[in-house]
Amino acid sequence: MTTISEYAQDLYGTTADELLRSLPEEAQREGLPAIHIPDEVGRLLQILILTSGVKRILELGTLFGYSSIWMGRVLPEDGHIVSLEAETRHVEVSRRNHARAGLEGKIEVRTGAALDVLPQLEGQTFDLIFIDADKVNYSNYLDWSLKLAHKGTLIVADNTWRHGDVAASEADESGRAMAEFNRKLAEDRRLLSTLIPTRDCGDAVSVAYVR
Repeated sequence: MTTISEYAQDLYGTTADELLRSLPEEAQREGLPAIHIPDEVGRLLQILILTSGVKRILELGTLFGYSSIWMGRVLPEDGHIVSLEAETRHVEVSRRNHARAGLEGKIEVRTGAALDVLPQLEGQTFDLIFIDADKVNYSNYLDWSLKLAHKGTLIVADNTWRHGDVAASEADESGRAMAEFNRKLAEDRRLLSTLIPTRDCGDAVSVAYVR
């Protein structure tokens, strides 16, 4: 039976260009985790950016620069992404990939654990905040996202279903942390939120609008 991801791929094709398609395999050869957002999440981010007039983006978790390239592709000329990455090696690879994509002027990668770097951003606000970093700190990242948001900011978080681990009674630490993040997102009256299945319903992306 055809899966929904296969159906969407057949219907839309891939919107990832040749560079994006090559990056996961290159990352794996260099010893980096070859994990990245699927096409449907890339398209969702691009639609949100284009329809909401997003100019300033904060990304938590750069890895090898895959999702920031998706977002950077549709930013206006005066758009800017600040991306936080804890691993120095990942920073080096992502900056190189951003340059290959012609986006080095739009994407600034800062090195350090997000919870150490985020205080440096106090007083700034962002139009879209994309969370795709270590799962155990997602609730802390949500707290910081709200500090750095304005009315109309979009908060997008990947991996919020984790093959149902968030709803399992014997979830691991990451699963429990993600379940707490989902609960906070749903209960915060400042937010209008939803959860969208991805990866053939094996995972999900959560989207919240700051009222």
